[in-house]
This record gives sequence, C-alpha cells and structure tokens, in this order.
Amino acid sequence: MIEVELNKIVIDEKRHDQLIVLKEKNGSRLLPIVIGINEASAIKLKISGFNPPRPMTHDLLFATIENLQAHIDKVIIDSLKDNTFHAKLVIKTQDGQSRVIDARPSDSIALAVRAHAPIFVEDEIISKVEPSDEK
Repeated sequence: MIEVELNKIVIDEKRHDQLIVLKEKNGSRLLPIVIGINEASAIKLKISGFNPPRPMTHDLLFATIENLQAHIDKVIIDSLKDNTFHAKLVIKTQDGQSRVIDARPSDSIALAVRAHAPIFVEDEIISKVEPSDEK
C-alpha cells in the first residue's frame, strides 16, 4: 500500500462532480478522484479551518466514533470497479480491535481530514491511473 495525502481540491460550482487529487506521500504519482460537491465542500471547509456553528454530517460521524471511545486509524482506497473507487475505514475500538467499514472514498477522506488519519491506496490502483487522466 502507498500512503497518499490530499494534494488538491478542484471545486466548480457549475458542475455536479468535483475533483480531489491524492499525491503519493514520498513520490510523485497522483490519483484524481471525482466526488460530489457536498463531500468536496466538507473536505475543503475542514482543511480551511472553518468550524460550523452546528455539526455537519462528517463532523457528526467523527464525533460519534470518538464518543464511542474509538478512533479512525486509517483509510484505505482498496479497489477500482467499473470506474468507481471503493474505500475502507479502519476504526480502532477502545480495546484495540480493528473494525473495517466499507465507505466511499470521498466520505472516508472527509473523515480522515477530521481525524488526522493516514490515507493509503493499494499500489495496483495508483499504478493503473495515469496523471494525464486528471481533468
């Protein structure tokens, strides 16, 4: 698995789909992922330091996980099927057990940003996607 970090968010309010770009942490490979405007906005608001007066959906889920005395250990983008990326949230419980939950990459990244959790991509996925695929 390759550790990646959020490199860029491209928001075009005229389009329904937005783009985030993940970059290999110790390398140069890029992984562009098309996501919805709501998820892109949730990620951008958090990294810009904006704190809404009431919790938004990703804030609520993050607070719920923490209030259950668990934490988001990592996010893994583990497959690409029919041009759709799939991800897993790895949550550690208070007794040290890991729970793996199927999730969309966009939601997973929005939670990883809140938890300061690392994001990983299976090597074969990042190897399949050429940087020229970025729009």
